[in-house]
Amino acid sequence: MRLLRSCSSLVFAVFVVATATLSNACFAQNAPAASYTPQVGQEGKDVIWVPTPQALVDRMLQIAGVTAKDYVVDLGSGDGRTVITAAKKLGARALGIEYNPDMVELSKRNAAKEGVSGRASFMKADIFETDFGDATVITMYLLPQLNLKLRPKIAGMKPGTRVVSHAFSMDDWQPDQIESVEGRTAYLWIVPAKVEGAWRWEISSSGPRSYELMLRQHFQMVEGLVKADNKTGQVRNIKLRGDQITFSVMEFAGVETVIRRDFAGRVSGNSIEGTMKSPNGTGEVKWTATRGAQ
Repeated sequence: MRLLRSCSSLVFAVFVVATATLSNACFAQNAPAASYTPQVGQEGKDVIWVPTPQALVDRMLQIAGVTAKDYVVDLGSGDGRTVITAAKKLGARALGIEYNPDMVELSKRNAAKEGVSGRASFMKADIFETDFGDATVITMYLLPQLNLKLRPKIAGMKPGTRVVSHAFSMDDWQPDQIESVEGRTAYLWIVPAKVEGAWRWEISSSGPRSYELMLRQHFQMVEGLVKADNKTGQVRNIKLRGDQITFSVMEFAGVETVIRRDFAGRVSGNSIEGTMKSPNGTGEVKWTATRGAQ
């Protein structure tokens, strides 16, 4: 009986120790990796991790004109520094999309340390399968082929959305601005409105009253042909920045007389509304153009 009791006690003790060991192992497996330290050059889903220097992060957000009114989304947010900087220094609401779950948890802890958890958030997700269409600013440090893969989605975002990339461009979509900091390069694009097509409008001012403008577009680069009262003119200095467009129409009245009219407007779908400066400098005239069926 004593032997039986001793054996029973031994079995019970082993069971308790084994259960405690298993519980501790499970807890350790499920507990957040509070001591996780990422290594520069470590493999990721699409790229290796190399952090953007803080000085360049600051400059990228500066050239994008980030303010407290913006919603910044960082594609491949790594340790969260861009998101945290946007939230802490500029007061923006910001989201980091990162595939590595350890990086996501690290970023959340970093945001908490900086006191910006309310404005800086992070999600474990694939940037190619995530909807970030509400962003007003996109930041990224990817690779050229990944930029190109994202380009159709980015180009379809709301006109005026600012996009900043560390190091890599988007092929033949020319940047609106290029900046260098400590030997590193940042590229800025402003998503342009879609303006290609035939536009018509009339103005109540001296000179021609009806205009026809045919525009061709490659991202923010635009060229066109114009007619004023069915007479061929020239359209010059077309500039498209987000949903804002400006251009000059040169009208030929006689052999030596050229009348220049400067137009500025805001594009909204199939309409443009703005003002035209009178050629004699006497004031401005409102104009509204409508685009025909595509």
